[in-house]
Amino acid sequence: MSTHGNGWQVYQGTGQVVSSPLNKVPEPPPWRRFTGSGVVFRPDDDGGEGDRRVGGLRAAGRKPHPREVAMVNAAIHLRRPLLVTGNPGTGKSSLAYLVSRELGLGPVLRWPVTSRTVLKDGLYLYDAIGRVQAAADRSPEIGADSDLGDYIHLGPLGTALLPFELPRVLLIDELDKGDIDLPNDLLNVFEEGEYDIPELVRFAARQPEMPVLTADRGGSAVVREGVVRCHEFPIVIITSNGEREFPPAFLRRCLRLHVDPPDFDQLESMVAAHFGEADGVDLALLITDFLERSGQLGGLASDQLLNAVHLAAQLATSGSRQRDVDWSDLVKAIWHPLSAELE
Repeated sequence: MSTHGNGWQVYQGTGQVVSSPLNKVPEPPPWRRFTGSGVVFRPDDDGGEGDRRVGGLRAAGRKPHPREVAMVNAAIHLRRPLLVTGNPGTGKSSLAYLVSRELGLGPVLRWPVTSRTVLKDGLYLYDAIGRVQAAADRSPEIGADSDLGDYIHLGPLGTALLPFELPRVLLIDELDKGDIDLPNDLLNVFEEGEYDIPELVRFAARQPEMPVLTADRGGSAVVREGVVRCHEFPIVIITSNGEREFPPAFLRRCLRLHVDPPDFDQLESMVAAHFGEADGVDLALLITDFLERSGQLGGLASDQLLNAVHLAAQLATSGSRQRDVDWSDLVKAIWHPLSAELE
């Protein structure tokens, strides 16, 4: 196991769990200090999500690109979102899980964006209908606002902005698929590190503290005065497949990292993280063939290689031989082009 760096290099990019988790982040710039109080405790167990996303600990160590390490550390020091671009399947989303696992920051808060996503979806949801239905069974002696928090569920962004002692890792996945106004809508939240919940603000004078549900499994937190304000700005990883451009005001507030397709060594490390030695499989040949076909088809996704390795390992384990099945046809089906134009 590795330890996290001191000073500048907080994140090293090895993909390994730290032997001593991060217990303090570097001092932020004066203009990026936030005043959230009332520490919220995060869950430690991610339910195996990190291992599922980036592999277990069998690899000798991931070989990150120096620019990746530099930009992640810059984002941590400056408390700025990191916009990660690149072709589909190049590991953009995995970066959030690598950061969270290496620094011991708990489960990643993931917000997948679609064409219908709006800012409030990421902040919180209020189940007004459920509350009205429950009111019919409520005793008249119970205050109308006593259970309000039971019907407010913070989203991934809203949870990440709670006053955690250490920053949470927030993955905003495929922002370029969202509404054209969503990037600009995020600006104020990113700048201020806080947001209001109007449903709670209305009752703040009578009940200043209200427990609500969070995006963590089974999680809850207390919101004070109807305002969620962070203590440490989250480590925000935003991914984009480049389907459209973002407005200049949004780009000015982000750091940018472009992820190139992985090379042989990076693919070898990725496969080892998931499969170890993969006995009976010629990994070098398989990776070489994958890279060759990827070049012919304008780029393949890394998980397409993992699919082929898994099937090859299954054949080897069962005692079958690749010539017992039409392996070339099978691989061709797995390594299909990502663009319909190349079908």
